[in-house]
Amino acid sequence: MSHHQRLLDSLRQAGHRLTPQREMILAIIGESQTHLTAKAILQRVRARYPHINKSAIYRTLDLLTRLGLVNPTDLGHGQIEYEIRQRPFHHHLICHNCGKITRVDESLFASLDRKLRDEYGFAADLCHFAIFGLCAKCQARTTPTRTRRTK
Repeated sequence: MSHHQRLLDSLRQAGHRLTPQREMILAIIGESQTHLTAKAILQRVRARYPHINKSAIYRTLDLLTRLGLVNPTDLGHGQIEYEIRQRPFHHHLICHNCGKITRVDESLFASLDRKLRDEYGFAADLCHFAIFGLCAKCQARTTPTRTRRTK
């Protein structure tokens, strides 16, 4: 069974109807090699279904997020971006200066997860997030007093 089919089955098993719009949105996000904004998803869906309502996109993205089928992430572009949730989880290191995005494996945060559970009794959702800072190249070009960018 394909990953896409498993996502569709998860939607049904959660008691939600599998509408053509929901199926199309899942397919578009799943086919993408990058994170997509709601606007980009809307444009791609409208290429096939020109009359789809923008609010249907947002409602579906909200549903898919609540069901844990997609990951919403702020990658620093001023909009939430979405991708299909899949294993293994991964995270992003994003350089404030040059914008370079480095993908890192979830295992990097295993000790943090254990510490949060053991010391605080807190189960963190560490399946997909972004950490902002400076990459090695930009650190080498930046003076020590300018290591953090303020907004």
